[in-house]
Amino acid sequence: MDGILLIDKPAGMTSHDVVDLIRRRFDIKKAGHAGTLDPAATGLLVVLIGKATKLSLKLTNSDKEYEAVMTLGRKTDSGDAEGKILSENDCRGITEEKVRDAFRSFEGEREQIPPMFSAIRHKGTRLYKLARKGKEVPRQPRKIRIEKLEINKIALPVIHFIVRCSKGTYIRKLCDDLGDMLGCGAHLSGLRRVSSGEFSLKDSVDTAIIKSISKRELEGLLIKI
Repeated sequence: MDGILLIDKPAGMTSHDVVDLIRRRFDIKKAGHAGTLDPAATGLLVVLIGKATKLSLKLTNSDKEYEAVMTLGRKTDSGDAEGKILSENDCRGITEEKVRDAFRSFEGEREQIPPMFSAIRHKGTRLYKLARKGKEVPRQPRKIRIEKLEINKIALPVIHFIVRCSKGTYIRKLCDDLGDMLGCGAHLSGLRRVSSGEFSLKDSVDTAIIKSISKRELEGLLIKI
């Protein structure tokens, strides 16, 4: 069995959990994915089966698009709602104009310092493992590209937006940086991936379907390579 399977990952599952479910459910020896989603995030997970795993690097490097929600006034150590609160600030002085100006300044190529809560390794240890122990280490900034950063709705302190970005862009860190620029702090409070390269969430299936279909039906869902 070889091909690409598009899954709508639910909140609460890791990307590895989804791949492991498919591997165990259909007795597949070789499977992986093309781009991790945080456990709290939902949306498109590109699962690679059999010979399709050879496409991992190429597909992982594809641009990604997300629907995101940012909440102003609260900064956390992880950059999202799951983390420890570092500060809470009054954001009544923040106007829609200031928000839009801040968003515009983040478009294009820039450098981003990866968050401590990430899977990047430092001397062989994942950063998130160090972060959980309360440790922080220097991280080198990485070049990223934000192709599109479009606000859908502002209902302060909550902002709904769409972002299309290059591989390796942390939306949690983007929200954290935007909050710092606005002077009130912010965190990511919702994230859903809607596309990855040429693949779209609208063509995906949810995990409930995966749990109920046969191996032959699964083969019919695969995008052949």
